[in-house]
Amino acid sequence: MNNWDLYAPFYNASRKLEHKAYEEMYRRIRDAIKNKNVLELATGTGIIAKNVAQSAKHIDATDFSEKMIEIAKKEIHINNLEFSVQDACNLPYADNSYDAVIISNALHIMPHPEKALSEIKRVLKPDGILIAPTYIWGSMKLSQKLSSLVLKLFGFKVENNWQKDEYIEFLLSNGWLCTKSEVLKASYPLYYTECVAVR
Repeated sequence: MNNWDLYAPFYNASRKLEHKAYEEMYRRIRDAIKNKNVLELATGTGIIAKNVAQSAKHIDATDFSEKMIEIAKKEIHINNLEFSVQDACNLPYADNSYDAVIISNALHIMPHPEKALSEIKRVLKPDGILIAPTYIWGSMKLSQKLSSLVLKLFGFKVENNWQKDEYIEFLLSNGWLCTKSEVLKASYPLYYTECVAVR
């Protein structure tokens, strides 16, 4: 069992603390995925997928943690939404399968986020969109940085402490051009981004 399996029962409660930021994020994602076939990576307990599914044609929502997906399946059932356990760095889907891919608040904790971005580019259609909000480091208050350090002690390691410009540069260096971006107010600044692949 990994740390995310252990954290799964508390995940929904922790997301409620970010209610306002998440509502704004849902609104933006709904607009971006209207009538599209969507893949979500690192879905956790499916909070985002369940809140935006009404706009999509279909969503495959995936996570590395079996416990997260187990909880996601127990809650709300939506006809155009399916959950499964998958590794974002080794996806089973065919090339050019999806109109949009969502990976929210996950790239900064992945040891090899470039591998996930490579897989996303493979399964995304040439004219597809990557929606990749992430927490950024630079504008956090001291109390938020201390909180992050506490999480690290419990096994939740932040691999990349990006500032806003660093995150955009990271995406670009891995073949993604940011077309929309905005910092949403949350406990940790949440940087909402939409990208297209540079092919």
